[in-house]
Amino acid sequence: MSRSSGSERPRRQRQGTLAMTKAVIVATGLFTPEQSISNEELVTAYNAFAARFNEQHAAGIAAGDLEALTPSSVEFIEKASGIKSRFVLDKAGVLDPARMAPNIPERSNDQLSVLAEMAVKAARDAIAAWGKPASEIGAVLCAASNMQRPYPAMAIEVQQALGIDGFAFDMNVACSSATFGIKTAADFIASGSVKAVLMVNPEICSAHLNFRDRDSHFIFGDVATAVIIEAEDQAIDGWEILGTRLKTVMSNNIRNNFGFLNKAALPTGEVEAVSPTGLSDKMFVQQGRKVFKDVVPMVSDMIVDHAAELGVDPTGLKRLWLHQANINMNQFIGRKVLGREPTPEENVIILDDYANTSSAGSIIAFHLHHGGFQPGETGLICSFGAGYSAGTVFVRKRA
Repeated sequence: MSRSSGSERPRRQRQGTLAMTKAVIVATGLFTPEQSISNEELVTAYNAFAARFNEQHAAGIAAGDLEALTPSSVEFIEKASGIKSRFVLDKAGVLDPARMAPNIPERSNDQLSVLAEMAVKAARDAIAAWGKPASEIGAVLCAASNMQRPYPAMAIEVQQALGIDGFAFDMNVACSSATFGIKTAADFIASGSVKAVLMVNPEICSAHLNFRDRDSHFIFGDVATAVIIEAEDQAIDGWEILGTRLKTVMSNNIRNNFGFLNKAALPTGEVEAVSPTGLSDKMFVQQGRKVFKDVVPMVSDMIVDHAAELGVDPTGLKRLWLHQANINMNQFIGRKVLGREPTPEENVIILDDYANTSSAGSIIAFHLHHGGFQPGETGLICSFGAGYSAGTVFVRKRA
Protein backbone atom coordinates (compact mmCIF):
# COMPACT_ATOMS: atom_id res chain seq x y z
CA MET A 1 0.00 0.00 0.00
CA SER A 2 2.74 2.43 0.94
CA ARG A 3 4.67 1.81 -2.28
CA SER A 4 1.48 2.18 -4.32
CA SER A 5 0.55 5.46 -2.63
CA GLY A 6 4.05 6.80 -3.07
CA SER A 7 4.17 5.95 -6.75
CA GLU A 8 0.75 7.48 -7.40
CA ARG A 9 1.52 10.82 -5.75
CA PRO A 10 4.27 12.00 -8.13
CA ARG A 11 2.17 10.93 -11.10
CA ARG A 12 -0.78 12.99 -9.87
CA GLN A 13 1.48 15.97 -9.25
CA ARG A 14 2.93 15.70 -12.74
CA GLN A 15 -0.54 15.51 -14.21
CA GLY A 16 -1.67 18.52 -12.18
CA THR A 17 1.22 20.67 -13.42
CA LEU A 18 0.82 19.88 -17.12
CA ALA A 19 0.76 23.12 -19.11
CA MET A 20 -2.60 24.12 -20.53
CA THR A 21 -2.72 24.57 -24.30
CA LYS A 22 -2.35 28.23 -25.21
CA ALA A 23 -4.75 29.88 -27.62
CA VAL A 24 -3.87 32.04 -30.61
CA ILE A 25 -5.99 34.49 -32.61
CA VAL A 26 -5.17 33.34 -36.13
CA ALA A 27 -7.66 35.23 -38.31
CA THR A 28 -10.45 37.79 -38.31
CA GLY A 29 -13.20 38.65 -40.77
CA LEU A 30 -15.53 41.56 -41.43
CA PHE A 31 -18.87 42.07 -43.16
CA THR A 32 -19.87 45.70 -43.77
CA PRO A 33 -23.33 46.55 -45.16
CA GLU A 34 -23.38 48.42 -48.46
CA GLN A 35 -25.54 51.31 -47.21
CA SER A 36 -24.25 54.14 -45.05
CA ILE A 37 -25.95 57.12 -43.37
CA SER A 38 -24.09 60.38 -42.78
CA ASN A 39 -24.78 62.63 -39.81
CA GLU A 40 -26.26 65.20 -42.18
CA GLU A 41 -28.78 62.69 -43.51
CA LEU A 42 -29.67 61.43 -40.05
CA VAL A 43 -30.17 64.95 -38.68
CA THR A 44 -32.39 65.91 -41.62
CA ALA A 45 -34.63 62.90 -40.96
CA TYR A 46 -34.80 63.43 -37.20
CA ASN A 47 -35.53 67.15 -37.49
CA ALA A 48 -38.34 66.44 -39.98
CA PHE A 49 -39.83 63.99 -37.47
CA ALA A 50 -39.41 66.50 -34.60
CA ALA A 51 -41.03 69.30 -36.59
CA ARG A 52 -43.97 67.04 -37.50
CA PHE A 53 -44.38 65.97 -33.84
CA ASN A 54 -44.30 69.56 -32.58
CA GLU A 55 -46.86 70.62 -35.18
CA GLN A 56 -49.21 67.72 -34.42
CA HIS A 57 -49.02 68.35 -30.67
CA ALA A 58 -48.91 72.14 -30.73
CA ALA A 59 -51.90 72.51 -28.41
CA GLY A 60 -50.48 70.15 -25.80
CA ILE A 61 -47.08 71.82 -25.98
CA ALA A 62 -48.65 75.27 -25.57
CA ALA A 63 -50.64 74.02 -22.56
CA GLY A 64 -47.50 72.62 -20.94
CA ASP A 65 -48.75 69.03 -21.14
CA LEU A 66 -46.02 68.01 -23.58
CA GLU A 67 -42.46 69.10 -24.13
CA ALA A 68 -41.47 70.24 -27.61
CA LEU A 69 -38.80 68.14 -29.30
CA THR A 70 -35.47 69.89 -29.76
CA PRO A 71 -33.80 69.63 -33.18
CA SER A 72 -30.59 67.66 -33.50
CA SER A 73 -27.45 68.86 -35.27
CA VAL A 74 -24.28 67.50 -36.81
CA GLU A 75 -22.20 69.56 -34.40
CA PHE A 76 -24.02 68.07 -31.39
CA ILE A 77 -23.50 64.51 -32.62
CA GLU A 78 -19.82 64.85 -33.41
CA LYS A 79 -19.00 66.65 -30.16
CA ALA A 80 -20.92 64.12 -28.06
CA SER A 81 -19.61 60.98 -29.76
CA GLY A 82 -17.04 61.48 -32.50
CA ILE A 83 -19.36 59.62 -34.89
CA LYS A 84 -19.63 60.92 -38.46
CA SER A 85 -21.49 58.11 -40.23
CA ARG A 86 -22.72 54.55 -39.76
CA PHE A 87 -23.37 51.50 -41.94
CA VAL A 88 -26.90 50.06 -41.87
CA LEU A 89 -28.80 47.22 -43.49
CA ASP A 90 -31.72 49.47 -44.45
CA LYS A 91 -31.19 53.17 -45.00
CA ALA A 92 -34.64 54.09 -46.35
CA GLY A 93 -36.57 52.95 -43.29
CA VAL A 94 -34.29 54.77 -40.86
CA LEU A 95 -34.48 58.03 -42.80
CA ASP A 96 -38.27 57.92 -43.28
CA PRO A 97 -39.66 60.45 -40.73
CA ALA A 98 -42.89 58.45 -40.59
CA ARG A 99 -41.06 55.21 -39.74
CA MET A 100 -37.62 55.95 -38.19
CA ALA A 101 -36.66 52.25 -38.09
CA PRO A 102 -34.99 49.83 -40.51
CA ASN A 103 -37.28 47.75 -42.71
CA ILE A 104 -36.03 44.17 -42.46
CA PRO A 105 -38.70 41.70 -43.64
CA GLU A 106 -39.15 38.46 -41.73
CA ARG A 107 -37.79 35.39 -43.50
CA SER A 108 -39.21 31.90 -43.67
CA ASN A 109 -37.80 29.20 -41.41
CA ASP A 110 -36.20 27.56 -44.45
CA GLN A 111 -34.10 30.63 -45.22
CA LEU A 112 -30.86 31.66 -43.56
CA SER A 113 -31.75 34.25 -40.92
CA VAL A 114 -30.45 37.79 -41.28
CA LEU A 115 -28.06 37.59 -38.32
CA ALA A 116 -26.71 34.23 -39.47
CA GLU A 117 -26.26 35.50 -43.03
CA MET A 118 -24.16 38.43 -41.81
CA ALA A 119 -22.15 36.15 -39.54
CA VAL A 120 -21.49 33.66 -42.33
CA LYS A 121 -20.13 36.41 -44.58
CA ALA A 122 -17.75 37.62 -41.85
CA ALA A 123 -16.80 34.02 -41.04
CA ARG A 124 -15.95 33.21 -44.65
CA ASP A 125 -13.71 36.28 -44.74
CA ALA A 126 -11.90 35.00 -41.63
CA ILE A 127 -11.65 31.42 -42.93
CA ALA A 128 -10.13 32.67 -46.20
CA ALA A 129 -7.51 34.63 -44.24
CA TRP A 130 -6.83 31.58 -42.06
CA GLY A 131 -6.16 29.39 -45.06
CA LYS A 132 -7.50 26.16 -43.55
CA PRO A 133 -10.79 24.33 -44.20
CA ALA A 134 -13.79 25.13 -42.01
CA SER A 135 -13.95 21.43 -41.14
CA GLU A 136 -11.00 21.94 -38.78
CA ILE A 137 -13.16 24.17 -36.55
CA GLY A 138 -14.66 22.32 -33.60
CA ALA A 139 -17.00 24.93 -32.12
CA VAL A 140 -18.95 28.03 -33.17
CA LEU A 141 -19.91 30.82 -30.79
CA CYS A 142 -22.33 33.59 -31.75
CA ALA A 143 -21.56 36.40 -29.30
CA ALA A 144 -23.68 39.51 -29.81
CA SER A 145 -25.79 42.10 -28.01
CA ASN A 146 -29.10 40.99 -29.56
CA MET A 147 -30.34 37.63 -30.80
CA GLN A 148 -33.21 37.68 -33.27
CA ARG A 149 -34.81 34.64 -31.63
CA PRO A 150 -34.30 32.46 -28.55
CA TYR A 151 -33.86 29.21 -30.48
CA PRO A 152 -32.58 27.49 -32.55
CA ALA A 153 -29.32 29.30 -31.79
CA MET A 154 -27.89 31.50 -34.53
CA ALA A 155 -24.53 29.81 -33.86
CA ILE A 156 -25.98 26.43 -34.85
CA GLU A 157 -27.39 27.98 -38.03
CA VAL A 158 -23.95 29.40 -38.87
CA GLN A 159 -22.38 26.04 -38.06
CA GLN A 160 -24.68 24.28 -40.52
CA ALA A 161 -24.19 26.89 -43.25
CA LEU A 162 -20.40 26.49 -43.06
CA GLY A 163 -20.43 22.69 -42.80
CA ILE A 164 -18.81 22.56 -39.36
CA ASP A 165 -19.12 19.57 -37.02
CA GLY A 166 -18.87 19.80 -33.25
CA PHE A 167 -21.05 22.16 -31.22
CA ALA A 168 -22.33 25.73 -31.26
CA PHE A 169 -24.23 28.13 -29.01
CA ASP A 170 -25.22 31.78 -28.61
CA MET A 171 -23.99 34.07 -25.85
CA ASN A 172 -24.97 37.63 -24.95
CA VAL A 173 -22.94 40.00 -22.81
CA ALA A 174 -24.03 43.15 -24.66
CA CYS A 175 -21.09 45.23 -25.94
CA SER A 176 -18.59 42.93 -24.19
CA SER A 177 -19.79 39.81 -25.98
CA ALA A 178 -16.70 39.49 -28.23
CA THR A 179 -14.11 39.54 -25.46
CA PHE A 180 -16.23 37.16 -23.38
CA GLY A 181 -16.42 34.98 -26.49
CA ILE A 182 -12.64 35.03 -26.98
CA LYS A 183 -12.18 34.05 -23.33
CA THR A 184 -14.67 31.20 -23.72
CA ALA A 185 -12.94 29.99 -26.89
CA ALA A 186 -9.51 30.16 -25.24
CA ASP A 187 -10.81 28.10 -22.31
CA PHE A 188 -12.19 25.43 -24.66
CA ILE A 189 -8.79 25.21 -26.32
CA ALA A 190 -6.92 25.19 -23.00
CA SER A 191 -9.03 22.27 -21.78
CA GLY A 192 -8.42 20.30 -24.98
CA SER A 193 -12.11 20.28 -25.93
CA VAL A 194 -11.38 21.59 -29.44
CA LYS A 195 -8.43 22.72 -31.52
CA ALA A 196 -10.10 25.71 -33.20
CA VAL A 197 -13.11 27.90 -32.47
CA LEU A 198 -15.02 30.31 -34.69
CA MET A 199 -16.59 33.25 -32.89
CA VAL A 200 -18.95 35.56 -34.79
CA ASN A 201 -20.44 38.91 -33.77
CA PRO A 202 -23.40 39.88 -36.01
CA GLU A 203 -24.87 43.19 -34.87
CA ILE A 204 -28.00 44.85 -36.29
CA CYS A 205 -27.89 47.66 -33.75
CA SER A 206 -30.11 49.91 -35.87
CA ALA A 207 -33.04 47.63 -34.99
CA HIS A 208 -32.86 48.26 -31.23
CA LEU A 209 -32.09 51.98 -31.49
CA ASN A 210 -34.80 54.58 -30.90
CA PHE A 211 -34.21 56.94 -33.81
CA ARG A 212 -36.84 59.27 -32.31
CA ASP A 213 -34.66 59.99 -29.28
CA ARG A 214 -32.40 63.00 -29.89
CA ASP A 215 -29.87 61.91 -27.25
CA SER A 216 -29.22 58.51 -28.81
CA HIS A 217 -30.51 58.49 -32.42
CA PHE A 218 -26.98 58.70 -33.82
CA ILE A 219 -25.18 56.06 -31.73
CA PHE A 220 -25.38 52.71 -33.52
CA GLY A 221 -24.58 51.02 -36.81
CA ASP A 222 -24.79 47.52 -38.29
CA VAL A 223 -21.91 45.12 -39.03
CA ALA A 224 -20.62 41.60 -38.42
CA THR A 225 -17.18 40.38 -37.37
CA ALA A 226 -15.58 36.97 -36.95
CA VAL A 227 -12.55 35.67 -35.06
CA ILE A 228 -10.84 32.28 -35.34
CA ILE A 229 -9.00 31.13 -32.22
CA GLU A 230 -6.72 28.11 -32.58
CA ALA A 231 -4.50 25.94 -30.37
CA GLU A 232 -0.89 27.13 -30.30
CA ASP A 233 0.52 23.81 -31.49
CA GLN A 234 -1.69 23.99 -34.60
CA ALA A 235 -1.35 27.69 -35.42
CA ILE A 236 0.98 28.83 -38.17
CA ASP A 237 0.92 32.53 -37.37
CA GLY A 238 -1.18 35.01 -35.41
CA TRP A 239 -1.47 36.53 -31.98
CA GLU A 240 -0.77 34.63 -28.78
CA ILE A 241 -3.39 35.32 -26.13
CA LEU A 242 -1.31 36.27 -23.08
CA GLY A 243 -4.30 36.52 -20.77
CA THR A 244 -7.98 37.31 -20.53
CA ARG A 245 -10.00 38.89 -17.75
CA LEU A 246 -13.76 39.44 -17.40
CA LYS A 247 -15.73 41.68 -15.05
CA THR A 248 -19.41 42.48 -14.47
CA VAL A 249 -21.11 44.98 -12.18
CA MET A 250 -24.90 45.35 -12.05
CA SER A 251 -26.20 48.67 -13.40
CA ASN A 252 -29.45 49.94 -14.92
CA ASN A 253 -27.71 52.85 -16.64
CA ILE A 254 -27.74 50.93 -19.95
CA ARG A 255 -30.85 48.82 -20.39
CA ASN A 256 -33.25 47.24 -22.87
CA ASN A 257 -36.50 45.80 -21.46
CA PHE A 258 -37.73 44.05 -24.61
CA GLY A 259 -38.26 40.34 -24.03
CA PHE A 260 -40.63 37.40 -24.09
CA LEU A 261 -42.38 38.40 -20.84
CA ASN A 262 -43.56 41.77 -22.23
CA LYS A 263 -46.76 40.23 -23.54
CA ALA A 264 -47.44 38.41 -20.27
CA ALA A 265 -47.24 41.70 -18.36
CA LEU A 266 -50.04 43.39 -20.34
CA PRO A 267 -53.61 43.73 -19.01
CA THR A 268 -56.39 41.83 -20.79
CA GLY A 269 -57.45 43.75 -23.90
CA GLU A 270 -53.96 45.09 -24.60
CA VAL A 271 -52.21 41.83 -25.37
CA GLU A 272 -52.52 42.24 -29.15
CA ALA A 273 -50.89 45.65 -28.95
CA VAL A 274 -47.54 44.44 -27.61
CA SER A 275 -44.76 45.80 -29.77
CA PRO A 276 -41.39 47.45 -29.18
CA THR A 277 -42.38 50.20 -31.62
CA GLY A 278 -42.96 53.43 -29.74
CA LEU A 279 -42.17 51.85 -26.35
CA SER A 280 -38.92 53.56 -25.48
CA ASP A 281 -37.83 51.23 -22.68
CA LYS A 282 -38.20 48.24 -25.02
CA MET A 283 -35.28 49.59 -27.04
CA PHE A 284 -31.82 50.85 -26.13
CA VAL A 285 -31.88 53.29 -23.20
CA GLN A 286 -28.89 54.76 -21.38
CA GLN A 287 -27.90 57.45 -18.92
CA GLY A 288 -24.83 58.56 -20.85
CA ARG A 289 -23.12 60.76 -18.28
CA LYS A 290 -23.54 58.17 -15.52
CA VAL A 291 -22.15 55.48 -17.82
CA PHE A 292 -19.08 57.60 -18.60
CA LYS A 293 -18.48 58.34 -14.92
CA ASP A 294 -18.80 54.69 -13.89
CA VAL A 295 -17.28 52.77 -16.78
CA VAL A 296 -14.19 54.79 -17.71
CA PRO A 297 -12.38 54.44 -14.36
CA MET A 298 -13.56 50.84 -13.97
CA VAL A 299 -12.13 49.81 -17.35
CA SER A 300 -8.92 51.87 -17.00
CA ASP A 301 -8.13 50.29 -13.62
CA MET A 302 -9.03 46.83 -14.90
CA ILE A 303 -6.59 47.13 -17.82
CA VAL A 304 -3.73 48.37 -15.65
CA ASP A 305 -4.32 45.71 -12.97
CA HIS A 306 -4.56 42.91 -15.52
CA ALA A 307 -1.36 44.09 -17.24
CA ALA A 308 0.48 44.03 -13.91
CA GLU A 309 -0.74 40.49 -13.24
CA LEU A 310 0.63 39.37 -16.62
CA GLY A 311 3.92 41.24 -16.21
CA VAL A 312 3.07 43.54 -19.12
CA ASP A 313 4.00 47.23 -19.01
CA PRO A 314 0.77 49.00 -20.07
CA THR A 315 2.70 52.09 -21.14
CA GLY A 316 4.58 49.92 -23.63
CA LEU A 317 1.53 48.54 -25.42
CA LYS A 318 1.92 49.15 -29.14
CA ARG A 319 -1.80 49.43 -29.83
CA LEU A 320 -5.18 49.59 -28.09
CA TRP A 321 -8.22 48.13 -29.84
CA LEU A 322 -10.97 49.40 -27.55
CA HIS A 323 -14.73 49.10 -27.73
CA GLN A 324 -15.99 51.81 -30.08
CA ALA A 325 -18.76 53.56 -28.15
CA ASN A 326 -17.64 57.12 -27.67
CA ILE A 327 -14.45 58.91 -28.67
CA ASN A 328 -14.22 60.75 -25.35
CA MET A 329 -14.32 57.46 -23.40
CA ASN A 330 -11.62 55.92 -25.59
CA GLN A 331 -9.35 58.94 -25.37
CA PHE A 332 -9.63 59.05 -21.57
CA ILE A 333 -8.93 55.31 -21.22
CA GLY A 334 -6.01 55.58 -23.65
CA ARG A 335 -4.38 58.37 -21.65
CA LYS A 336 -4.83 56.49 -18.37
CA VAL A 337 -3.41 53.22 -19.68
CA LEU A 338 -0.48 54.58 -21.70
CA GLY A 339 0.32 57.39 -19.25
CA ARG A 340 0.40 59.99 -22.03
CA GLU A 341 -1.60 61.28 -24.99
CA PRO A 342 -1.88 58.33 -27.42
CA THR A 343 -1.27 58.77 -31.11
CA PRO A 344 -4.04 57.74 -33.55
CA GLU A 345 -1.94 54.67 -34.41
CA GLU A 346 -1.78 53.61 -30.75
CA ASN A 347 -5.43 54.17 -29.80
CA VAL A 348 -7.43 53.05 -32.82
CA ILE A 349 -10.71 54.87 -33.56
CA ILE A 350 -13.07 53.49 -36.20
CA LEU A 351 -16.39 54.76 -34.79
CA ASP A 352 -16.25 57.88 -36.98
CA ASP A 353 -17.13 55.61 -39.94
CA TYR A 354 -18.86 52.68 -38.23
CA ALA A 355 -20.44 54.31 -35.14
CA ASN A 356 -21.04 52.05 -32.13
CA THR A 357 -21.41 48.48 -33.37
CA SER A 358 -21.66 46.96 -29.90
CA SER A 359 -19.67 43.71 -29.55
CA ALA A 360 -18.10 44.09 -33.00
CA GLY A 361 -16.38 47.45 -32.42
CA SER A 362 -13.10 46.32 -30.88
CA ILE A 363 -12.85 43.48 -33.41
CA ILE A 364 -13.34 45.88 -36.35
CA ALA A 365 -10.54 48.02 -34.91
CA PHE A 366 -8.26 44.97 -34.60
CA HIS A 367 -9.20 43.62 -38.03
CA LEU A 368 -8.51 46.89 -39.85
CA HIS A 369 -5.49 48.09 -37.85
CA HIS A 370 -3.30 45.19 -36.72
CA GLY A 371 -0.44 45.80 -39.15
CA GLY A 372 3.05 47.04 -38.34
CA PHE A 373 3.72 44.70 -35.41
CA GLN A 374 7.04 42.96 -34.91
CA PRO A 375 7.19 39.54 -33.20
CA GLY A 376 6.99 39.98 -29.43
CA GLU A 377 5.14 43.30 -29.51
CA THR A 378 1.93 43.46 -27.50
CA GLY A 379 -1.52 45.01 -27.83
CA LEU A 380 -4.88 44.98 -26.07
CA ILE A 381 -8.38 44.09 -27.25
CA CYS A 382 -10.88 45.50 -24.75
CA SER A 383 -14.64 45.85 -24.63
CA PHE A 384 -17.10 47.32 -22.15
CA GLY A 385 -20.79 48.09 -21.97
CA ALA A 386 -24.16 47.21 -20.52
CA GLY A 387 -24.26 45.09 -17.43
CA TYR A 388 -21.89 46.75 -16.66
CA SER A 389 -19.54 44.30 -18.35
CA ALA A 390 -15.91 44.50 -19.44
CA GLY A 391 -13.33 42.17 -20.94
CA THR A 392 -9.60 42.48 -21.59
CA VAL A 393 -7.57 40.31 -23.97
CA PHE A 394 -3.81 40.96 -24.09
CA VAL A 395 -2.15 39.63 -27.24
CA ARG A 396 1.42 39.27 -28.46
CA LYS A 397 2.51 38.99 -32.10
CA ARG A 398 4.01 35.59 -32.81
CA ALA A 399 7.18 35.03 -34.76
